[in-house]
Amino acid sequence: MSRETHTPPPEPPGGASAPPLRFRFGLAGAAVPLLVFAAGAAWLGFSGAPDERGLWPVLIAALGTGLLLARRAADYSAAAIRGMSRPIVMLMVMAWLLAGIFSALLRESGLVDALVWGGGELGVRGGGFVLLAFLIAVLFSTATGTSLGTILICAPLLYPAAGVLGARPAALIGAILAGATFGDNVSPVSDTTIASANTQRAPMGGVVRSRLRYAIPAAVLAGLVLLLFGGAEGGGVGGELAQAGSLPVAGANPAAFAMLLAPLATFVVLWRGKGLLESLFTGVVAAVAVALACGLVTPGDLIHINAAAFRAQGLILDGIEGAVGIVVFTILLMGIVGAVQEAGMLDRIVRGWRPDAEGPRGTELGIFGITSVAVIVTTHSVMAILAVGDLVRRAGRRARIGRFRRANLLDMTVCTYPFLLPFFIPTILASSATAAGEAYGVPRVSALGAGLANPYSWALLGVMLLAIFTGLGRPEAVPDPQPTESEPHP
Repeated sequence: MSRETHTPPPEPPGGASAPPLRFRFGLAGAAVPLLVFAAGAAWLGFSGAPDERGLWPVLIAALGTGLLLARRAADYSAAAIRGMSRPIVMLMVMAWLLAGIFSALLRESGLVDALVWGGGELGVRGGGFVLLAFLIAVLFSTATGTSLGTILICAPLLYPAAGVLGARPAALIGAILAGATFGDNVSPVSDTTIASANTQRAPMGGVVRSRLRYAIPAAVLAGLVLLLFGGAEGGGVGGELAQAGSLPVAGANPAAFAMLLAPLATFVVLWRGKGLLESLFTGVVAAVAVALACGLVTPGDLIHINAAAFRAQGLILDGIEGAVGIVVFTILLMGIVGAVQEAGMLDRIVRGWRPDAEGPRGTELGIFGITSVAVIVTTHSVMAILAVGDLVRRAGRRARIGRFRRANLLDMTVCTYPFLLPFFIPTILASSATAAGEAYGVPRVSALGAGLANPYSWALLGVMLLAIFTGLGRPEAVPDPQPTESEPHP
């Protein structure tokens, strides 16, 4: 999904030598917990429930279903705990908590109010503002290689402006999600780009250059859709409140523009190749320093003791509490995924693909299909690429499909589902970030709504399928190296 850490992607929990987790009804039984979660997430999305906390009971029900279907409930419990305790999960938990603090500081300092005021003064409104948000997210994600970091930083800054600047809320969060997807797809420092290139033994420069032939048409189409359909009827949600002076933007403090130094510091640290946690810590420290220096907040605003309520309060605690929803969601989801992986579902599916008799088009459709299954089962883009990468390389060579083409098919596939479907972390995170607009009269958007409004991933999916069926872009200028003796025939 993004460059979250410099450590290698996690191995499947339990280790390669551990016996597979057994379920009643075999792999069909192992898949039921995932299906329960997916069905519940879709039901909540179509019902208009945007809060990720609503998914907690669904996740608990899915875990309970796994306990009932597992041959040994104790083994299932252990597998779920191993899935929850992966380093990548704890990394995401820390990122969500730091981002919550960061968002609370930017909001309380008045930066959002200042940005809304500045946008109004410059006349950037409606679809124009939505397109601008997309371009900002494209720049951030391409330079840093992190889609999740882009959502964490850009959404709390840009989404609250939807009401006052006449943007459709769903289109605005969809634009931010789309921009984050673009960088994950093409940035040379994105972990999906690195994984797709390395598994196909393709040079990074050639992979990125060849990927632009698919990414740029999809981005242009996405930009046009956002410009034409991003504006809200009647001036947008909250427009009447803004005109009446009820929104805090009426008293925006221009000094709050100094708070832009905080996300800029985060951007610079990410751009220099540091991890997401280091970058977010830098942003939080910079936000605290600037806000105190400019008198935008006081030390007591950060944390203080409410003796009457017998509790500590303040912006730091507010930010952490605001991240609880996505934290609990992430932990529970990774428990379900960990158990499904220990059942050996992905291994069985990968071994079952036999592309020997297929031509180039059939093999490419097979690559798209097997990668789709892998990313849905693992809910992790890089893990999916690593799981099928060797098989894709060998099958593609036999079908005379170039290494750049194979790498592009892998990466484009994992940049669709996680940014479209309502049971993946990017869409859930985008939905969670829309809580930043509630103080401005801007409603939250569900994970389903955010994914449906992501025009880049939809356009990328269409471009990829068109390229597969027509053969567009299939010839490769750089010859694929001959297989070595160490690469066994699948």
